[in-house]
Amino acid sequence: MSDLVTRTDEDGLCTLTLNRPDKLNALNVPMFVQLHAHVDEIAGQMETVGCVVLRGAGRAFSAGHDLKDIRAGEKPPHPHFQAETVTSLANLPQPIIVAVHGHCYTGALELALAGDLLIASASARFADTHSKWGLMPLWGMSQRLPRRVGVAKAKEMMLTGRVYTGEEAAAMGLVNLCVPDERFDEEVEALSRSILENSWFSNRTNKILVDETDGMSLPDGLRYEIEKSPGWGPDAWERMAQFGRKK
Repeated sequence: MSDLVTRTDEDGLCTLTLNRPDKLNALNVPMFVQLHAHVDEIAGQMETVGCVVLRGAGRAFSAGHDLKDIRAGEKPPHPHFQAETVTSLANLPQPIIVAVHGHCYTGALELALAGDLLIASASARFADTHSKWGLMPLWGMSQRLPRRVGVAKAKEMMLTGRVYTGEEAAAMGLVNLCVPDERFDEEVEALSRSILENSWFSNRTNKILVDETDGMSLPDGLRYEIEKSPGWGPDAWERMAQFGRKK
């Protein structure tokens, strides 16, 4: 089987690339099998991987779930395997950046929503077209999209099937940043490195605190932060000692 999801590592940054460029990285079962295997491996590499970028090869992030596979009666390893893969990606202890250029439609948007941060190129296009095809979301759209953009905007996207530009996605909070196409790779790298420069321990802990308290009342969330915080990281003293030192 060809590498439908490739992995590269450099100085703590792990980049996963959807690799069906001839099909605009349409998502099929073999691709999800490989993605799941990568995610399982990364989950156990907290000391060597401090940030993960998910992106697409070629002209697009992904055109979405491969409709030809759906019509052919695709057979995942077990029911809801794709949804479990998206959740496993979202639950990685490391910060996840999803870098979107070109198409990011429907199933691809569900996958992208697993990211902690999303960065889009100006040419990026986002849409949820489940209703266009008479389909229902099964990979998290109805839950993750409203939590990111709000209920009203999520309903607008889901009910109309409208296509949104990268700039519109940034304005509604779907993505954190929208950058010019010619600076896309540079900005993805800069965002990744800005995360890696900070304490990996603190980054992982902050991600847990935010994710685990999502939906809690303020008093419950504050109590969780106090009771569940692991305290200072193993690199705290060294980092504080660097403060004020002359280079």
